[in-house]
Amino acid sequence: MQEIATVAGMSEASLIIAMLFAGLAGLLSFLSPCVLPVSAPYLAYMGGVSVTELDQGGSGRGRVMFAALAFVLGLSTVFLFLGYAFSLFGSLFFTISDRANLIFGPMIMLFGAYFVGAIRIPIFQREARMEVKDQGGSILGAYLLGLAFAFGWTPCIGPILSTILAVAASEASGMRGALLLMAYAAGLGLPFLLVAAFFSRVKGVLNWMKRHMDRIEKISGLLLWTVGLMLLTGNFTDLSRWLLETFPALAYIG
Repeated sequence: MQEIATVAGMSEASLIIAMLFAGLAGLLSFLSPCVLPVSAPYLAYMGGVSVTELDQGGSGRGRVMFAALAFVLGLSTVFLFLGYAFSLFGSLFFTISDRANLIFGPMIMLFGAYFVGAIRIPIFQREARMEVKDQGGSILGAYLLGLAFAFGWTPCIGPILSTILAVAASEASGMRGALLLMAYAAGLGLPFLLVAAFFSRVKGVLNWMKRHMDRIEKISGLLLWTVGLMLLTGNFTDLSRWLLETFPALAYIG
């Protein structure tokens, strides 16, 4: 009985680690070159205001906030579906092979090498831009834009999202995979809400991040490479065991 509780606790600890990583990966996706520089124009467009009006706040801020919420809901809808689907696929795959991490680990390490500039992956070097011709301001339009953004598979978030989907595929159930992608959606979506609410205060930070985009990409690459190595060597399990021993209450979660 104690062994069963220990295994269950390790499973929950592993999920917590994976969710923390997924949230960080979502944040890194927001900081990528194809998202961060256009975050303010996207938000202004979705709220039916100009970037100047977004900076000044006022009555337009409420519209921008509602639009940002709808946009994040659109992102989350797609990511939750993907997380659930990839987890179901992974559970089916594991009935065939118990060495799936020998595939997922090197794949994630490959994405990490791409981010630090060690290799080139042509499919992730295509430009993907949103063309906006009409004024926005529709909540439904913002939600649909969130769906389109998530399905867009832009060059910058593709490798990071692929990494999270690979980790989701290694989870034991569709619900665990959905939770993992929910954490990713939160990491990517919450910064949009913060920019919508406090653009005039955070635009200096955003400009600083734009100037250091190259370093951010390299940090992202190192993080992905490390996670891939941990999956390949089984160190994720060791980290889960350490977390459970350090925080025994995790055994009672879920």
